[in-house]
Amino acid sequence: MDTRKIVINGSYGGFGLSAEGMKLLRKKLQESGKIPSEDPEATEEDNAAYRDHIGNQHYTDVERDCPELVQVVEELGSKASGSHAQLHIVEIPSDVEWQIEEYDGLEHIAEKHRTWY
Repeated sequence: MDTRKIVINGSYGGFGLSAEGMKLLRKKLQESGKIPSEDPEATEEDNAAYRDHIGNQHYTDVERDCPELVQVVEELGSKASGSHAQLHIVEIPSDVEWQIEEYDGLEHIAEKHRTWY
């Protein structure tokens, strides 16, 4: 059975990456071409501003099944987690339509279904 890996937060407080986790994620996303690398012809000031901009991007912009995010959590373990997070990886069947549900930051994976109010 094919599976998919998804990163979720396993504690109250909310999903978050540490500074070390963000730095490694940025590096991996640059290596994969998903975000641009620094410009070797730009000034150091411009590249520093670029690093600040990329570093300040909200980590929830990255899909939770993003291979680079999964790699960061696998490589860094608990060091990938932000100050109010305990990130871990959940493996689910790859054919499941899923969504993340949370209560006060504590997350779980749920299979998508229809809901009416």
